Amino acid sequence: MKINCLIIDDEPLARKGLKEYVDEVEFLQLAGEFENPLRATERLEQGEIQLLFLDIQMPKISGLDFFRSLQPSIPVIFTTAYPQFALDGFELNALDYLVKPVSFERFYKAALRAKEYYEVREKNSAETPTSAGYFFIKADNKLVKIFFRDVLFAEALQNYVVIQTVDKKYITYLTFKAIEEYLPANVFLKTHKSYIIAADKIDSIEGNDILIGTHHIPISRNLKDEVMEKLLKGKFLKR
Repeated sequence: MKINCLIIDDEPLARKGLKEYVDEVEFLQLAGEFENPLRATERLEQGEIQLLFLDIQMPKISGLDFFRSLQPSIPVIFTTAYPQFALDGFELNALDYLVKPVSFERFYKAALRAKEYYEVREKNSAETPTSAGYFFIKADNKLVKIFFRDVLFAEALQNYVVIQTVDKKYITYLTFKAIEEYLPANVFLKTHKSYIIAADKIDSIEGNDILIGTHHIPISRNLKDEVMEKLLKGKFLKR
């Protein structure tokens, strides 16, 4: 498997270093390098780009703003000399966040996460969610099979995702976006930017709090009307 990647960084030395690292990794294929995000737009529109190495601090438009503008988004590994931007990167479901100067060891670790992301996605896409009834994640250095019927909720945890089942908690290195797109929308519901729940596992709702067993799941203010509409439509008995 080859992962087609782009390097976008306004610093020539940074681009040169990343290019050399990409050339060293067998499963990475460099599809282009750009000093400006706007100049990369045409290449991105051609498709087939599977991974971005994207600098954050750049003139005209920041890497964060550029990434937010991408539709659909592409798995990204942010690079920057400013570690204070890490939280912003993780909130955008980045695969990883590299602080310059980047060592090859740290780069390779991030590249492996991209490889695992595509391996798990390929495994899960072999069967549709409704026909398979289960999916796989990478956890504890192995592929773990999880049945949809056993999932209580999924929680974003920086650049990891926690999947809580009826009997166990799994922590996997995936983006929250990947989990959200894969879980069947007729069964699972996003209640918060960091939570997706199995609607049929809800025990009660009190204010902005959903109770599933002993777990308390928040409902965000901006999603509450949508969440309540989906949960109660045709299922709320009243006098």
